[in-house]
Amino acid sequence: MRVKFLTSGVKPDDWPFPYHPEVAIAGRSNAGKSSFINALTGQRIAKVSATPGKTRLLNFFSLDECLYMVDMPGYGFATGSRKEVDSWKGMIESYLTQRESLRGVILVMDIRRSWSEEEALLKQWLDHNEIPLAVVLSKADKLSRSAALKKAGEIVGEIGSAPVFVVSAAKKTGLEAVRLLLFKDWGKK
Repeated sequence: MRVKFLTSGVKPDDWPFPYHPEVAIAGRSNAGKSSFINALTGQRIAKVSATPGKTRLLNFFSLDECLYMVDMPGYGFATGSRKEVDSWKGMIESYLTQRESLRGVILVMDIRRSWSEEEALLKQWLDHNEIPLAVVLSKADKLSRSAALKKAGEIVGEIGSAPVFVVSAAKKTGLEAVRLLLFKDWGKK
């Protein structure tokens, strides 16, 4: 996969012209979002840190010159002042509602966590704004296969028809199904 960093930005003037369909990557600050992005692209493009909450801007990447991927700041354990964290919310809501080329949001969740009120509110907000959602359950290597499948079933029960993927960035498993969603389904112009 050819990956190119395009830009980082806060407001629409900072964002690249929407030549291609876009997919946004969301998730808690400690969900393994950066590791997932790096495994998905096969390159170290997102900074993996021991301290959650390092992403503070919308980071735009071009994938194979046909799809944009947008790494969004995480929620939950993000570091920063209350004012700064609140500004991220406005930036993210502006992006999600104003970006016509957005085809969907991938929510990255640590497979060991349960569906929480934060995830439910995000799903409700996306549903209200008619933005498709897919869930990537990361860190699947931390559970047995049967426990991972059980957890995936629980999440499916919470979200209904949205696709759910069980992924391990460390073992590089489950990534091809996500790539198919991105490039074949959401990546169509």
